[in-house]
This record gives sequence, C-alpha cells and structure tokens, in this order.
Amino acid sequence: MTVQETASRLLELDHILILTHRRPDGDTIGCGAALCLALRQKGKPAHVLFNEDAHGLFDPYFEGVLAPEGFQPQSVVAVDTAAPGMLPDSAACYKDRIDLCIDHHGSNEHYARATCLDSDAAACGEVLYRILRAMDVTITAPMAMLLYMAIATDTGCFVYSNTTPETHRIAASLMETGFDAQWVNKRHFRVKSLKRMQIESRLIREMDLVPEESLVFAYVTLDLIRELQATEEDLEDISSFIGLLEGVDNAVTVRQLKPEECKISLRTDGKSLNASAVCARFGGGGHPAAAGCTIHGTPAQAREAMVDAIRQVRHG
Repeated sequence: MTVQETASRLLELDHILILTHRRPDGDTIGCGAALCLALRQKGKPAHVLFNEDAHGLFDPYFEGVLAPEGFQPQSVVAVDTAAPGMLPDSAACYKDRIDLCIDHHGSNEHYARATCLDSDAAACGEVLYRILRAMDVTITAPMAMLLYMAIATDTGCFVYSNTTPETHRIAASLMETGFDAQWVNKRHFRVKSLKRMQIESRLIREMDLVPEESLVFAYVTLDLIRELQATEEDLEDISSFIGLLEGVDNAVTVRQLKPEECKISLRTDGKSLNASAVCARFGGGGHPAAAGCTIHGTPAQAREAMVDAIRQVRHG
C-alpha cells in the first residue's frame, strides 16, 4: 500500500490495537505510541498492547497509551515488525488477525492483510510521519517527540549509514513543534550507567577479531549477565557498541539467551557485506547494514556459523 492508501485505510479502522515487536527498540515503541495518539486525535479508540519485553528506559513513552484490561479490538495494526515471529508472547493471539503492518524492513514477510513498506526509510518513524501527514493529523509536540525518538534511535542519533537528507528534514520538522529534543538525546545517547560501562569494558577485553574478514565479535554471555547482574536496560542497543572499533567494517554481537541459543546482531558498512543476506541464512533478516537472527548453539558455535555465513555471502 502507498502512504496515501495507508492513511485512508487507518481512517476506516476502528477500536484499534497497536502491536510492537519482541525486545522492543525506540522505533517500534515511538511509532506505536505516536500512531495511538494520532488515531485518537481523529476520534478513533486506539491503544498500544502491553509488551512484556519493554524495559524501564521506555516507560515515559507508554504513559496513557497502553490498552486497558479487557479491551476487545476490532482492528489490529503492527508497527516496525517484519515477521509474526517477532511479536511478543502477549500478542500471540493476534498473529493471524493483523489488518495492517507499517514497516521499513526489506525482509518483511507480508503477513498482514495489508502492508505499507518503505525499505529505503531510515526508520519506521519516517514512514509513519508521512502517513500522519497524509491523514491530516496535527503533529503535536508529544507525537513529535515519539517520532523523533523512533528515528533517532534507529539512526544512532543520525550517524548510521541509513541516515539521509530526508531523515534530517523530518527530524527538523518534528523539532519545530517545540518538544525537548535534548532530553531525548541525553536519555538515549549521552547517559550510561556504571553497570553499562562495566559491560562495555568486558566486551572490549574479550572481543574476538577476524582480520581477514574485517570482522569483530563481542559476546554477551549468560555468565557475564549473571556476574554483572545486567538488566535489559543495561543492554539496550549493545549491538552498536563493538562496531565503533576502528579498522573493522563488520561487527557481530552474540547475545546468549540460553545455554544453546544465541541472538545475533550483525552491523556492517552496508556495502561490502549485506547483513540481511547473512542473517537470512538463519531465518533472520533486517537491512543491508543492520540485521539479526537466532542461532541454536553455544556462543562458540554461533561464531563459527556466522564466520562461515559471512564468507559464503562475501565470496560465494
């Protein structure tokens, strides 16, 4: 669906429940809450489904938008969610009745009855911004803050390679509403807990270089999490950290979820290696420069599997 068709479709829906993805980031939460406020402005009963994976960093953005107990939706919309397998357990009963998906992942599985997809957008927040404009929504400061947070977190505060001139134009337009952008940027990019710094220190000490592939691995193991008593908030966006290392183009963060299950986050330059193509080999996906998947095995086994997949994608 085009942006205009999606805007028209949203105005046709009623009693709407909005879904965000598992292990939510700023983009899915910002889009979910902003869409909720926009629909309410247009007179639509709308709520965001509680996401049990969300941690305290995002609490302020859920204020006043979560669905009350017993809410029975007529329509269901998913935001920034490429596949039904990405939905949290709380959304399991809605997986087969999603009316609309708004997304920017090229790996989207088109599981909803209708999909609005722009894989060139830096964030789902960019897509939603254009939809709200097409709906003739007055973008208020609270909505603008949510959309700005969505875009800023998915672009690393506008430094990732997915950032475009259009990204900056949209951000500037949102800032003109007068919300406190400094508060958002400080909250997500300028403040780190002591525990987070300890985690980063460990990742540096234990990182694993594969020079011939311009590749570095970082391991967030169960032992590390247990030893440092790390929470999800402490680990927020940890996958972007090791990629800061000078001299490497590709970075893999291996997050151990169970003794033999690892969540993989791959960050690349988006040119010499397609991250989505690598992760697709394990049933995952994402973008050319940022993608993820799950590998069943120990961290050491996940490393070997990823090195092999990267070599196959790069060298055939």
